[in-house]
Amino acid sequence: MKIKDIVKIISGTIICGEDKIDNLVEYAFASDLMSDVLRVERKNLLLITGLANIQSIRTAELSDISYLIFARNKKITPDMEKLAIENNMVLMESPFSMFRISGELYKAGIKPLF
Repeated sequence: MKIKDIVKIISGTIICGEDKIDNLVEYAFASDLMSDVLRVERKNLLLITGLANIQSIRTAELSDISYLIFARNKKITPDMEKLAIENNMVLMESPFSMFRISGELYKAGIKPLF
């Protein structure tokens, strides 16, 4: 599924990485525990989280995750955006809960990691 379609489904906003809206994502993983994210080994993965801080960006960087959705109206800080831009990431914000985002994307064809 293309990033631009994901943004529509989650009623989201792209904060950075607009040039990647036609990139495809096949799998998603939802977690607020960055220790769980560090154990993920899949390329081209979308991370859904409510943990809106610099550590979520650093963890995604270490795990080679380029696409992140921040749930529950969590706001991305300028420091987070700067680090994401440096790492060619797409950051999105959504008003929906992690549960709803996960369900809507699953229903639309995104595969779960586990």
